[in-house]
Amino acid sequence: MALLLRTLSRQGGCLSRAHSLRIATAPLLCRHVAPMGTTAKEEMNKFWAKNNKLNRPMSPHLTIYKWSVPMMMSVTHRGTGVGLSGAISAFALAALVLPGSYPYYLDLIHSLWVGPALIGLAKFGIAFPVAFHTYNGVRHLWWDIGKGFKIPEVYRTGYTVIGLSVLTSLAVAFLV
Repeated sequence: MALLLRTLSRQGGCLSRAHSLRIATAPLLCRHVAPMGTTAKEEMNKFWAKNNKLNRPMSPHLTIYKWSVPMMMSVTHRGTGVGLSGAISAFALAALVLPGSYPYYLDLIHSLWVGPALIGLAKFGIAFPVAFHTYNGVRHLWWDIGKGFKIPEVYRTGYTVIGLSVLTSLAVAFLV
C-alpha cells in the first residue's frame, strides 16, 4: 500500500486530490507518505529533529537501569529457554544426520580421557540451565495464579530459584 501511495505521489496523482478518488478522506491518505527520494538516514534525522523540537524525552535503555535480581532472572530465564531449545534442536539434528548410533558416540566420549573435573563441570553446565529454567518456570506458574508479586517475595523466590538451581546442578554433577 505504501509503495502504491508513493508511486501515485511521485506521478502527481496523489490520492489527496479529491477528484482522483471522490471520497472525503482522500487528503488523509497521503499526509504521512514519504517521497521515494528520501533515505532512511534523512527520515531518521527528521524524526529526531521533531522530537528535539517538541522536547520529548528519549526512551530509557539498558545502560541507565540499575541491574536487580528480578531483571537478571528474567534475562537468564529467556536465555536458558533459547539455549535449551537450540541445544535440543542441535542434538536432534545431529542424531538424524550423523552416521553411527548413540552407543558409538557414547563410547567415543568415554575413550577421551578428560578427567573427572572436566566431566563434572560439563555435567554442571548441562544441568544448571535445565534446573534454572524449570524452577523459574514453576515460579512463573506461581505468578500466573496471582501469588508472589510483592517486592520482598519476588526477591525471596528469585534467590530460592538460584539456590535450588545451584544445589540441583551440583547434585547432578556429583552423580556417578
